[in-house]
Amino acid sequence: MSRSRNTVALGIAATALAALGVITPAQGVESTRELWGDVTVLPGREGIVEIAGYEGDALGAGSRLTLTAPEGAEVTKAPLQVQDYRGRVDADGDSASYTWSGSAGGRPWQGRSFPFVLAVPADAVPGTRLAGCAVRLTDARGTRKDYGTCAVTVGLPEPTLSRPASGIALAARPVTGGTAYPGAQITVRYEDTKDEGVTGQGPELGTEVCTATAGRDGSWTCVPSTALPAGPGRLQATAAFNGVTAVSEQIYVAVGGAG
Repeated sequence: MSRSRNTVALGIAATALAALGVITPAQGVESTRELWGDVTVLPGREGIVEIAGYEGDALGAGSRLTLTAPEGAEVTKAPLQVQDYRGRVDADGDSASYTWSGSAGGRPWQGRSFPFVLAVPADAVPGTRLAGCAVRLTDARGTRKDYGTCAVTVGLPEPTLSRPASGIALAARPVTGGTAYPGAQITVRYEDTKDEGVTGQGPELGTEVCTATAGRDGSWTCVPSTALPAGPGRLQATAAFNGVTAVSEQIYVAVGGAG
């Protein structure tokens, strides 16, 4: 018999036995709903993951929500400052928790998110999803009532666009350059100032003018393959690495000739 047929047969049998009073549904077992949260954190920085999603039975005083940090990261704070919630971070930073000390008839875990601050090491590789982040909710006796996971992704630092200088007349094919995460693929786009918003996200997609790869020291340069339009415009660099992207600040430029 297949696994699915076995499951169906066991379910029918359990239902029949429960109807006859031979067995009853287990009391105090965990919920099938999953707690969840996700965050993207730059290498060497901190970020806040918000945990939410419990919609099960009311849990009284002494119930606790615990987050276990993913591999390579640490929990540094449980910053929620609300009456009857007590935040605590373990000394080694491996986990943190909130404990409810309010009334027994309250519903402290429903309809609210709970922040935990996570620190990612400086040598974490952008695009990596750190494994092992987990959350669980227990009652005052320590019985697990719900569980879940949290996705912690290492973000990509923003590239810089330091050349050409903003505010001076430029040649039609100015050298562009800056810094980015080593090995990141850089795309520089141009957009006319009449288009509003971030380059490439305005009414029309910004025109790709040149590409480069950041070196070991993070530096990169490229020269537009075609002349930029005369007059004012904007340049912005996008970095891509290991499935994640980041954009630089815009610089305003004014092309004054074809030299």
